[in-house]
Amino acid sequence: MLSANEITNLHDQRTVAWHREPADPAEAAPATIPIPQSIQETTADWLDLVARQHRANFELWHIEDEARAPGATDAEMAEVKRRVDCTNQLRNDLAEEIDRVLLASLESQRLPNPAAPLNSESPGMIIDRLSILALKIYHTREEAERPDAPPGHAERNCERLAILEQQRADLAGCLGQLWRETLQGARRFKIYQQLKMYNDLSLNPAIYRKLPWQTDR
Repeated sequence: MLSANEITNLHDQRTVAWHREPADPAEAAPATIPIPQSIQETTADWLDLVARQHRANFELWHIEDEARAPGATDAEMAEVKRRVDCTNQLRNDLAEEIDRVLLASLESQRLPNPAAPLNSESPGMIIDRLSILALKIYHTREEAERPDAPPGHAERNCERLAILEQQRADLAGCLGQLWRETLQGARRFKIYQQLKMYNDLSLNPAIYRKLPWQTDR
């Protein structure tokens, strides 16, 4: 079910496509990207989930760029911050959903082996890191090929690109090894819930202390 090469190829293909083609507004809006409620073990459904998680990182990357734009107003910065929070929550939710789907696919084989050593990072967390590396690679290559760049810019970014490519190859290898060892019963993973607090009305004091039922006392 899990192929590290398939995942990195998908990340690269979608990154190029999303930069070249106008985004579907429904797909681009973070709040409208659904998290699958039922487990589908077909390759198409699995890769769709991986692509949706990558899309959240893609949106997050470009939303954060807006916050760095010179001359951004306080109101614009506040609006960007809210969009960052929403999209980052989605990114983490989808990474956790990836782990749920993988764990469910292993149940019939009575895996992961509960006696096996626990891996500190789950596949969903690794796939999230691979997604970010795909974006770094795309934008670094873009800078390396920039025709109007100052002297030395291309060389510097070619060096950075080589490092990023190696980092991704190493990480993809770790993902493949983790999956193989999980199937062999030699290693296990579990879902690490992020349990974000900043978006929860009942857990973030910056929010709940300003709610009407608090201020009206």
